[in-house]
Amino acid sequence: MADRLGSFDTCTISDALDSLGLTGAVVGLAPLTVSGRRIAGKVVTVKLGPPLAGLPKRHLCAAAVMSARNDEVIVIEHRGRTDVSGWGGLLSRGAIKRGVAGVIIDGACRDVDESRELGLPIFGHIAVPVTARGRIAEHAWDCPVTIGTVVVKPGDWVVADGSGVVFVDPNRLNDVLREAERISAREAAMALAIEAGSPLDQVLGANYEDLLNGAESNHG
Repeated sequence: MADRLGSFDTCTISDALDSLGLTGAVVGLAPLTVSGRRIAGKVVTVKLGPPLAGLPKRHLCAAAVMSARNDEVIVIEHRGRTDVSGWGGLLSRGAIKRGVAGVIIDGACRDVDESRELGLPIFGHIAVPVTARGRIAEHAWDCPVTIGTVVVKPGDWVVADGSGVVFVDPNRLNDVLREAERISAREAAMALAIEAGSPLDQVLGANYEDLLNGAESNHG
């Protein structure tokens, strides 16, 4: 299923969600390490926050890394913080060993050069050198988290690429994939029409505006 989801870019999946009246696209996340590489898979979640009394004494994100299965994606709620890191190089090394497909953090991370050399795709807001030590703690993992304005649950699906990050509820995954296939075929036909010399305004006019509502294309 990850391969099928990953065959579509985030724009197509976002359009499919729109067509079905669903949400899932997150604004403001971009590749921080490996560019030009799309990732897709089930998510393993982590919730970060300020240090609090009584929290378990464990390194943030380590439990999620150790539990992750091959090709899963670690998704971290960091509350949009850009003043302190919520992920670093040693975690990236552990994630690579576990076969993690990538990391998505709603905030900042550090050691991006190291993670880039390791080949681990990380999507987030920004890179910072500031350590989480004494500033950030893991509140929970394998729990619902909020990324941007989207609530993400363990077992949800995600696709991320140069255009951003989109989450999909597993209960609607097949519907979203069917709609993505329809939209992708329609856009491919429109692209062929443009390459064949059809006037751009003719191709993009009614066709583009009607793309999400299922109206028939004049070009396929």
